[in-house]
Amino acid sequence: MVAETLVYHPALAHYLRFVATTVGRDKILRTLQYFSRFYAWYLYRTNRPQASIDPYNAVKKQFGTTRKIMRIGKFVEHLKAAAIAADNKSPVDPVLRYLAVGRQLGYAGYLTLDSITVIDAIGVRKLAAAKRLQDNAYRSWMAGLVCSAIASVYTIWRLQEKAKTIDRKEGEGVVEAKKLEKERSTARTQLISDVCDLAAPVSALGLAQLDDGIVGIAGTISSLIGVVSQWKKTA
Repeated sequence: MVAETLVYHPALAHYLRFVATTVGRDKILRTLQYFSRFYAWYLYRTNRPQASIDPYNAVKKQFGTTRKIMRIGKFVEHLKAAAIAADNKSPVDPVLRYLAVGRQLGYAGYLTLDSITVIDAIGVRKLAAAKRLQDNAYRSWMAGLVCSAIASVYTIWRLQEKAKTIDRKEGEGVVEAKKLEKERSTARTQLISDVCDLAAPVSALGLAQLDDGIVGIAGTISSLIGVVSQWKKTA
C-alpha cells in the first residue's frame, strides 16, 4: 500500500518529468559542479587535507566535462531563437528585440566554440588552440549575458513607468498592477541569475580577480534559479 502510494504520488511523476528533460539534468549537474567548486575552495581556505579536497575537484571537473558533451549541438537552438527574435513582427520594443538577438547570438557563439573544445577536454585529441577557443567562448557567453542583463534592467524600468499610470482604485487597475508586479519579479530574478553567471567568464578572462569561492557560490545561486524555473515548467 505504501509502495503504491509512493509510485503514484504526483511529486514522483513531476520529478520524472523534470529529469526527463535535458535542461533539468543539466541544471542539477551545474548546481553540483559549482557547489563543488565553492566547497573545494572553502576546504582549501580552512586548511583541510588535500585528500578531502580532491573529491570535490573531481566532481567539478567531471561534471563540467559531462555538461560540455550534453551541450553539443545546442547552438542550433539559440541560432533559431535569434532568427525568430529578429523576424518578430509583433509590436515588440525594438530595444528588447535587438537585445534578444544579441543574447541568443552570444549564447550560440559560446556553445559553438565550447563544443569544439570537447575533443580536447575528453582527451581524444589535444588542440593547440583550445585555450584561445575557450577564451573566445567565454567572451561570447559574456556578451550574451550582458545583453540579457541590460534587457532585464530595461524591462524593470519600463514596467515601473507603466505602473505609475495605473489607477489602483479600479478593479482592472488592481489586476493589471498584480500582473506588472509578477513580470517585474520575473525580470529581477533573471537579472540576478545573469549577474551571478557573469562571475564565471569575467573571472576566466581575468577581467576581475574573483576567487573560486565567489565564482562557485554565484554559479550555485544561478543554477538553483534555473532548477526552480525548469521545475515550474514541468509541473
